[in-house]
Amino acid sequence: MRTATTIEASAGKDAVEFAVEAERLGLDVCWVAEAWGADAPSPLGYLAARTERMLLGSGVIQVGTRSPVTIAQTAMTLAHLSGGRFLLGLGVSGPQVMEGLHGIPFGHPLGRMRETVAIVRQVFTGEKVSFAGRHYTLPLPGDYGSKPMRVSLPPVSVPVYLATLSPKMLALTGEIADGWLGTSFIPEQAGAYLSHLDEGLARAGRTQADLDICQGAEISLVTEAELAGTLASRKKELAFSLGGMGTATANFYNDAYSRQGWAEVAAEVRDRWQAGDRNGAAALVTDEMVLATTLIGTEDMVRARLRSWREAGVDTVRLYPSGDTLPARLDTLARGIDLVRHVTVSSPRPGAGG
Repeated sequence: MRTATTIEASAGKDAVEFAVEAERLGLDVCWVAEAWGADAPSPLGYLAARTERMLLGSGVIQVGTRSPVTIAQTAMTLAHLSGGRFLLGLGVSGPQVMEGLHGIPFGHPLGRMRETVAIVRQVFTGEKVSFAGRHYTLPLPGDYGSKPMRVSLPPVSVPVYLATLSPKMLALTGEIADGWLGTSFIPEQAGAYLSHLDEGLARAGRTQADLDICQGAEISLVTEAELAGTLASRKKELAFSLGGMGTATANFYNDAYSRQGWAEVAAEVRDRWQAGDRNGAAALVTDEMVLATTLIGTEDMVRARLRSWREAGVDTVRLYPSGDTLPARLDTLARGIDLVRHVTVSSPRPGAGG
């Protein structure tokens, strides 16, 4: 398995120094997040100059906030600046961010994602761009006699990763993407995701070997005595994902937990959070829910979870290291990288030969 992490660009210089040191530790991929804070491309350009080896990815650029061609231009620019080390991660975000912050309708995310990827890949070829879809038409018809154009950048080959959670979006990922940026992943319930990815892969005549399954989770290495307190501190964060990352009717994280066996508690957490009872929502989150979807525990516990991830088909482990200071987070990351390497060498997948 490869190792990766995600940094928040809004963290500023600490985030950059973290990424630079992560490369020295041997990290394979650094993703830069974009939510409702700093944008992803700006720090990625800076990191391209500060790093030499590891891959750099947008984790993720939000489809709809930029035109497909602007996304392609950004990806091509970063690919050239980084010497071919850029990965394009895309996501549709959610209605709160798209409509509340950007004033852009959230409707038809599946169609917009499909068409965006098709246009982006067309731009990557360096040829003239012509596209007629439901959501995008290039060039626009009209009185000005617009003709297809090409961008004035050399062609590139940039892998496209999709951050998806719903069944239809997962199937689309399997059909058209080079990688899947997943979260809220329970290896024992991997079929809740992989069955839909496989559906899309089959439509395209592909297999899981053609898709980089990149899973992310917080890693916190603690003693047995510290475990209970660590779990308690994470429950409000999970309650926010289940209740606050979306609306009362549209929350992809809540849906993902529901499909993996926690439908009743996920619904109650959402209801309490939406009603303003944050503490009550957090109190409903169980230790099992936190442990199942994170890499929290003693080294032996985390090593065992990583084995489960590998057996479930994960190719790249995206580590979110805990720690109150930069040195503490880097120490956790270094230990996590070592654990992933150990599991990769010592626990080959069935039939994989290593």
